Amino acid sequence: MQLGQALRSLREQAPAEDDSGGRGLTRAQAVRGTGVSESTLHRVEKGLTGLPKAQDLKALLDRYGVTDPEDVEFLLDVHKNSLNRGWWSGYRSFLQSGFNMSIGLEGDARTLRIYQPSVMFGLFQTEAYTRALFETAKPVDERNTEFVERNIEIRMRRKEVVTRSDRPVEIQAILDEAVLRRVYGGPEVMREQYRHLAELSTLDHVTVQILPMGEPVYRTTTNFILMEFERPLPVVVSIDTWDGVSVTDKDTEIWKFARRFDAMRAEAAAPRDTARFLERAARELESS
Repeated sequence: MQLGQALRSLREQAPAEDDSGGRGLTRAQAVRGTGVSESTLHRVEKGLTGLPKAQDLKALLDRYGVTDPEDVEFLLDVHKNSLNRGWWSGYRSFLQSGFNMSIGLEGDARTLRIYQPSVMFGLFQTEAYTRALFETAKPVDERNTEFVERNIEIRMRRKEVVTRSDRPVEIQAILDEAVLRRVYGGPEVMREQYRHLAELSTLDHVTVQILPMGEPVYRTTTNFILMEFERPLPVVVSIDTWDGVSVTDKDTEIWKFARRFDAMRAEAAAPRDTARFLERAARELESS
């Protein structure tokens, strides 16, 4: 994403081809004579893929008139880092379409704003809760034991971004109360999950709000994560769909989901009430 942002900015500031003294090249003009396709440059600028070779980057920088050795070296370093394989790359065959990108982004995000209407947010789940989710779905979705075990491993590794000592990600979470009511794995699994969520909600960088079921408030059925990064990187939204996970930085989508989040946050119970919701859910679990 950092490389893509830099290349888009350089392309838009490059001298125009028409001798007008203006600025900016189209993608088609930018890739002419470089060996890079227009579609590849589009994906690189969007942060969806990296340039395969350093030589491709050098050709583009030359096309944009970037000649300062320090600038070139800096961008070559960014390019090198963009090709590093994350820890999740070994699990690609077990991930939903698009989910590998979402995992990579959440680890580098400064802030995650999330909404979950049906199950516990993945970064909040205990291992027992995660196992119950996948074991319940295993026969229906025709998954094997390896798929279940690998997905449990993935989810537990993902949780490290919340508790790591070096720059843990800030999380602002809204959970529909239904998340607490749906039982997976039995009462003991749920009680452990409630305790774990209560502990996480006491962390300075974690805010959890519950959207009450009994109130006629706005709520969406789509679970999503708005990811914010250090500037100048754009905000992106990761959206669960029937086909997989969709990740986009389109302004219209960011605006839409930010409005949804703000509307639900305004209607949700205050963070100080989260412990009360969890205690009540635990009591009702005992009496059921």
